[in-house]
Amino acid sequence: HYNPPRFVELIMLGMALIMLSVYTISPSNVPCLILGFSFVIGASASILVREAIAPTPQTRITKITALLMLEISMYGLADELKFFIDFS
Repeated sequence: HYNPPRFVELIMLGMALIMLSVYTISPSNVPCLILGFSFVIGASASILVREAIAPTPQTRITKITALLMLEISMYGLADELKFFIDFS
């Protein structure tokens, strides 16, 4: 069964894994970290919308996992962006 939204989410999470792995190997490569977090946030939001529109049998665990990924990524992104935004 072909499911385009799930395929796009898989690609986004795969790209996030690659970007975050590159950042782990080379911590000076901050754009990879920010792009990786952005991919995770986008994929998590897509998963939550997809589950709201068309629930699957494992909806509860999928939503919990997506919310956890969303929370961790948003916290990490906000923590990293504070170095680039002047709040004074």
